[in-house]
Amino acid sequence: MRIAAQELKKTFEEILLSRGVDPVIAQAAAENFTESSVDGVYSHGVNRFPRVISYLDKGVVDGTAKPECIARMGSFERWDGHMGLGNANAKLAMDRACELAKENGIGCVAIGNTNHWMRGGAYGWQAADKGCVGICWTNTMPNTPAWGGKEARIGNNPFIMSVPQSEGKHLVIDCAMSQFAYGKIEMARMKGEQLPVPGGWDSEGNITTDPAEIEKTKRVLTIGYWKGSGLSIVLDLVAAVLAGGNTVTDIGRKYTEEVGLSQVMIAIDPSHMNTKAITDNIIKTVVDDIKTATPTTEGGKIYYPGEMELVTRKENLEQGVPVLDEVWQTIQGLKK
Repeated sequence: MRIAAQELKKTFEEILLSRGVDPVIAQAAAENFTESSVDGVYSHGVNRFPRVISYLDKGVVDGTAKPECIARMGSFERWDGHMGLGNANAKLAMDRACELAKENGIGCVAIGNTNHWMRGGAYGWQAADKGCVGICWTNTMPNTPAWGGKEARIGNNPFIMSVPQSEGKHLVIDCAMSQFAYGKIEMARMKGEQLPVPGGWDSEGNITTDPAEIEKTKRVLTIGYWKGSGLSIVLDLVAAVLAGGNTVTDIGRKYTEEVGLSQVMIAIDPSHMNTKAITDNIIKTVVDDIKTATPTTEGGKIYYPGEMELVTRKENLEQGVPVLDEVWQTIQGLKK
């Protein structure tokens, strides 16, 4: 089925408010869930929404908590998320990083004691919409084995970078340190599909494309094998050091849910050095060159990072957001 974006947003907001979430926070969170779904990232939008409500119902996420700046030095600030809704906290943190960038050319906000930010790419788009280069990442619960190990000891720690174009066709890359985020693996399993490339190990210790097997073993494959493993460890440490918050190790020892995370938001305003025309021309030269390459399949098209989201966004705004029947029934059952 397809659900209109406005109906999705209204439903999300209504359910959040029914859980006592602060109205301003509920609106920001509902917008994030909706925009992620509109852009085709269903695994961290509409499909993830019921899990977030379960966290509110359990009391592990505080729907009334508001993030607070607890230290600042120049263009760098440290914030405490007070265990509030992660996507609302992350939006505020990136807004603040962009404000600092507009003032000083660069802004960095590190936030600890926060929760899952849902789709990390949302904050890359957010920075780019404000004319800033965006760089951000988060740590997670231990959900990935370090290279050479079997047990999950590191996070898949999503990393995002964005480059703004004045007409809004920004370049945005959003990638977990695992070959596939768990939400994408879950989505494939729910659809009865195999992953397009190997994403982890099965029960026999073999590399597999079977999402159900990977969910069973919890042994996901890191991007670039040992390189993704190393990047995950370093991203975790930098986030925890800057935020004064939890590492992946801490999160695994303190909590049974994916809460208490550390995140970093960096914004750089190129207008302090370039005109928009200069930045646009740099991007256009590279994108045009990439697209002159011969596609690997006949009639195929080469996309730059973020371009597919723009295509999906247009389609879903016009036709409605695709939602699995079972997911929509679950969401409807959350209403009070």
